[in-house]
Amino acid sequence: MDILCLQTGPAWEDPTANLARVLELLNSSRIVPGSLLVLPEMFATGFTMKVEAAAEAQAAGVEDFLRDLARRYKITVLGGVSRRLVSGKGANEAVVFGPNGDEICRYRKTHPFSPSGEAEVFETGDTVSVFPWNGFTVAPLICYDLRFPELFRSAVDLGADCFAVIASWPAARHEHWTTLLRARAIENQAAVIGANRCGADPKFAYRGGSLILDALGATAAEAGDAPAVLRATLSAADVHAWRAAFPALRDRRTAPLFRK
Repeated sequence: MDILCLQTGPAWEDPTANLARVLELLNSSRIVPGSLLVLPEMFATGFTMKVEAAAEAQAAGVEDFLRDLARRYKITVLGGVSRRLVSGKGANEAVVFGPNGDEICRYRKTHPFSPSGEAEVFETGDTVSVFPWNGFTVAPLICYDLRFPELFRSAVDLGADCFAVIASWPAARHEHWTTLLRARAIENQAAVIGANRCGADPKFAYRGGSLILDALGATAAEAGDAPAVLRATLSAADVHAWRAAFPALRDRRTAPLFRK
């Protein structure tokens, strides 16, 4: 079964146009039942700090759209959504729907992007989530989370052997994106799916560069700077065999703290 990573170039705060763009990409792709499809952070609006835009995305039925994709293609779908909470703040989340349309996982971004003021308008998450897929235990994470390796270790402690990092990662720090994705794969001996956006919004340009990596950090598929559908087939058995043959995770130690 395939891993499909959708790299999109969202129209700014326009859910209707962006859902149509997703369908256009998928209609030109072969989708095998049982596959995992991953879409970027806030794919329906772009990385906006307007909670009103999140509410409009809710009204446009973005989550129902993802649920329908899962049912239509008989696949597991993971996508980045934003919504308004009863507190008045927004929520930047990854939501996962199984082939029968049931919600099987929801993760709220643990590390809001402080340079943009995200924490002022979006609630901070405090729970790592995982879900099973094709022998893997997958942990969704969102954009700025990639800079915090301890979060990935927490997911490993829950059994994660695959990470799906959805992002709106700007071109100015593109080398950080590829380097950190590869580091998270190598140090956690885990497959990594990095779904980034491309194009531009009113503040940033984006180079895309979505990646699918195996547990040794080798590239299974990589996108350029345009909308694309990445496809790769990775084996959970291969990940488990690598962890058994090279037991770095088993050898983890908590270093004592010394004071001079």
